[in-house]
Amino acid sequence: MSAQLSSTKDPAHSPSGWRGLVADWSSDREVFSVSWGKAMMWIFLLSDTFVFSCFLTGYMTVRVSTPAPWPNPSHVFALNIGGVEVPLILIAIMTFVLITSSGTMAMAVNFAYRRDRLRTAALMMATAAFGALFVGMQAFEWTKLIVEEGIRPWGNPMGAAQFGATFFMITGFHGMHVSAGVIYLLIVALRVLRGRYEKSGNYQIVEIAGLYWHFVDLVWVFIFALFYLW
Repeated sequence: MSAQLSSTKDPAHSPSGWRGLVADWSSDREVFSVSWGKAMMWIFLLSDTFVFSCFLTGYMTVRVSTPAPWPNPSHVFALNIGGVEVPLILIAIMTFVLITSSGTMAMAVNFAYRRDRLRTAALMMATAAFGALFVGMQAFEWTKLIVEEGIRPWGNPMGAAQFGATFFMITGFHGMHVSAGVIYLLIVALRVLRGRYEKSGNYQIVEIAGLYWHFVDLVWVFIFALFYLW
């Protein structure tokens, strides 16, 4: 009996096929050789993918079906710099900041598996700082559109009324994800810095946080392409 239990708990001797699947789930240890934490994050990201897909599909449907003219993104999202209207300059900076944050997050995961506590925490904090900068620039963008352009979720003086509703809903939902990610990264970074994971030697939480952050960055690529380039 003890030999049977030990074979179930030892990954090297776990049964294959359906028996292996049942053994993984019943042992409350891991599924498909993936830890519960990572598996749950993947499930959450999959569900979030469906939500963003529905939002973006709805946006595309509204845009192609509305008879009213859709605002020109190059004009709507332009900044006046030195008397010259520069199209999409703020959006380009925001995109650069978010992509750069993916690089620092990947480096943080790398140093985490090297058990380099200080560099891991520093890079995670840098990633969170990039995320906070992104949210700040998005707040500036919203302020400009609302105050200067008069765009509202229920109306738009520059064209189709649906523009404001879809823009504020989708970019706001993404901004909430980035804000939550910033808080999440800071909490994990502080725990790493204090040596919480040093005792167990398990830094997988950093990789799990990285999965979330890379997903947020990937979603922004689709938002950028559909809202600002289309």
